Amino acid sequence: MAQQTHDMYFADEKAHRRWKIGFYSSRIFIYLFLTLFGLFIILPFWFMIVTSLKAPNIYTHELSHGVSLWVSEPTFHNFQVIFGIVTEDGRVIAELTAEEYRQAEINGQISSSYNFGRYFLNTFIFATVSTALTVITTVLAAFAFARLDFKGKNALFAVLIATMMVPGEMMIITNYQTIMGFGWKDTFAGLILTNFVSIFYIFYLRQTFATIPNELYLASKVDGYGEFEYLWKVMIPIAFPTITTITILSVMGAWNAFIWPNLVANGTHPIFGNDMRLVSNGLMSIFSAQAQGKDTIMVAGSMVVTAPLILIFILFRRYIMRGISRSGIKG
Repeated sequence: MAQQTHDMYFADEKAHRRWKIGFYSSRIFIYLFLTLFGLFIILPFWFMIVTSLKAPNIYTHELSHGVSLWVSEPTFHNFQVIFGIVTEDGRVIAELTAEEYRQAEINGQISSSYNFGRYFLNTFIFATVSTALTVITTVLAAFAFARLDFKGKNALFAVLIATMMVPGEMMIITNYQTIMGFGWKDTFAGLILTNFVSIFYIFYLRQTFATIPNELYLASKVDGYGEFEYLWKVMIPIAFPTITTITILSVMGAWNAFIWPNLVANGTHPIFGNDMRLVSNGLMSIFSAQAQGKDTIMVAGSMVVTAPLILIFILFRRYIMRGISRSGIKG
């Protein structure tokens, strides 16, 4: 007797049973694989969270007796150390006398690398200003290439796209010489002014602008809109998901920047004297000064650098995926 399942027909009960076994077996295998794969990805982050909450002496003891994936007595000591609140032995830095502070520096209980509050402020300024400038230049350039007609537009766009084939590392030396020539080393100008134009973002947004019907542009002309009015009132609202994606990716790129900040912002400001390092360079300075018994402090540093990026992605992943789908770029 024929069997029907979700508009599928089977010659007999035996064929129907074989299909059900195969269907549910494949589902079990898929979900089991995805679960194991998810655990494989989550486990390092869980280990990082647990280790950052362990006291250094407890973790050192575990290294010789087996590391635990759980923390019985969580402490924020490691985070207090990297933010310069307490010394490595737990003394409050603000309560130390001048002699105690000097002695703590000699003993390695205080380090100039433990200044993550300043690193976060520097990174926030760098990411905010560079992202704002990137979005402005990207919107204007993408609008020009997508909507305006001028001589040599296609040739110029082809040249810009061709520059994407050139590795960014090849321009580091000339950019560095330029920054040094202007006296911008260890300043925000040196950090930002080589990072506010992205050819990829221009191409990315142009693809979205190109999908907007030309009839809207002609209708806006009838209504008396100028070029910038049409851009502001029509194109930007339509392309807002893509612009949001560019903003998020730009912030994440600024947060992860390492090579260029390490070259031009690894000291103190020439006028104000404050540390100019970003979170990525501050984290590397902790790893460079690695010493026995500081593993939990290094992991805590990794935790505070990684956590904001994970949070940004979790909160804005919907906008990222929506922007990618609207631009027509798959991958």
